[in-house]
Amino acid sequence: MRRRPLLGLLLAAPWATPTLALPAKALVFPRDHGAHPDFRIEWWYITGHAQAGEREFGFQLTFFRFRVESTQAMSSGFAAKQLFAAHAAVTDVQGRKLWHDQRIARSSGAPGLDLATASAQDTVLRLRDWSLRREGEVYTARLPADEFALALQFSPTQPLLLQGEQGLSRKGPERQQASYYYSMPQLAVRGSIRLKGRSFEVTGRAWLDHEWSNELMHPAAVGWDWIGMNLFDGSALTAFRLRRKNGLALWDGGSFRSTEGGLTSFSQGDVQFSPQRQWKSPLSQASYPVEWLVQTPAGNYTVKAVIDNQELDSRASTGAIYWEGLSELFDSKGHRVGRGYLEMTGYAGALRL
Repeated sequence: MRRRPLLGLLLAAPWATPTLALPAKALVFPRDHGAHPDFRIEWWYITGHAQAGEREFGFQLTFFRFRVESTQAMSSGFAAKQLFAAHAAVTDVQGRKLWHDQRIARSSGAPGLDLATASAQDTVLRLRDWSLRREGEVYTARLPADEFALALQFSPTQPLLLQGEQGLSRKGPERQQASYYYSMPQLAVRGSIRLKGRSFEVTGRAWLDHEWSNELMHPAAVGWDWIGMNLFDGSALTAFRLRRKNGLALWDGGSFRSTEGGLTSFSQGDVQFSPQRQWKSPLSQASYPVEWLVQTPAGNYTVKAVIDNQELDSRASTGAIYWEGLSELFDSKGHRVGRGYLEMTGYAGALRL
């Protein structure tokens, strides 16, 4: 019998207090680049495209933090008051293959004992031998793995983007289903990607999301579909939907920021995801739509996965199997206008956070 991951064991207990609606508030930087340990779930998420000559790669790295409510009153330096997990992946476009790895560790807050730490002042994250930190305006990520490694820097080329209503993003029909959420599109990428012992010096474009919440999903939601797309003209498109078991949307939203900087935030009912082509995973037997028609107030787009098999098995850390991969964006005339990441959760089983 497969062992249940540590995360699932420690988060199985019910929450000690009911979830309340998040208040609208002004996000303050650099403090809000850092961790928010009083919130139940948080993640820092970077995806992008990188190139070394004719060789192309997609990459993603995500650091998760989970508050364990049942241990907060414990005084032991070994109490798991926070759990940290991280995922990393490289899509080798020419090789038609996805490489991925994961980490998990607990944090008690006791000096010198933790294998995972997160600053509350700015983005300074460490999970075993993986790290993400922000110094000045530049993010540096170092994630060595067995068959690949990421050593990348990300520099802003645009102001950060507050999602939803000035950073408060609704995720469901009840007001407590919301998150504080900002993005940093069009990050300039440089650094190296190592794949099976060979190192590639790369440049490219990336997208960063930072999100924290107490209740992200309505009980009727089984997962979500999300895109973050850097358009070649400098604009940025976000679109998402929370999905019911029958495949219909429970909630949707997103935003579009133009080249000139004008921001359009999408309201519930503005976004429609229509699947166009399916791929069935030989690992999980889940069927994923790897091509979508996405209709938004900013225009209608087609999203196509660069390769079909970009499914990640994270059962050893967060307990989920999901699809997350490099994809291309086409306008209504069929012109390729951007590139970014598509994420699909809840297809191999209902997602539980």
